[in-house]
Amino acid sequence: MRPALLHGDLWGGNFIVGPGGAPALIDPAAYGDREADLAMTRLFGGFPPAFYAAYGAAWPLPPGWQERADLYNLYHLLNHLNLFGASYGAEVDATLARYAG
Repeated sequence: MRPALLHGDLWGGNFIVGPGGAPALIDPAAYGDREADLAMTRLFGGFPPAFYAAYGAAWPLPPGWQERADLYNLYHLLNHLNLFGASYGAEVDATLARYAG
């Protein structure tokens, strides 16, 4: 695995269009593995397909990344369960069942 600087909270609400239409990311919380950022982009609705195609063309992900995505998102789901309540419980339970059996 190669080191990567991550956004750390990469969801659609932290993506804006800047001057001249340039993409911009706001509210960083840098940490971790780049797969964690990409997993989070899918947690709350995802980004347009062109985003994932461009990322894959620039720096392809290693095999199995899709299988790890829900595990990376478990932290965020647990955090939301703690902050916002039981509406996140079923997704937490499903993720735990997937990985812990």
